[in-house]
Amino acid sequence: MERWEYKTIKFKTGGFWGGRVDDSEFQEELNFYGKEGWELVSCFDTSQAQGASKDVIVVFKRKLIGP
Repeated sequence: MERWEYKTIKFKTGGFWGGRVDDSEFQEELNFYGKEGWELVSCFDTSQAQGASKDVIVVFKRKLIGP
């Protein structure tokens, strides 16, 4: 039976009203975890006032190796 481990990363948004993510930093983090064997499973934002995003949550998974 396959077993998995999961990792979540939280990115803070910036800008006056929030909702802005540094694209290059975001891509750099995704590539880092991809090279470590993590697969992106989900990505979603958390709401703030007026529909702006407060945080972006990224969920990864990878096969658990060993007992």
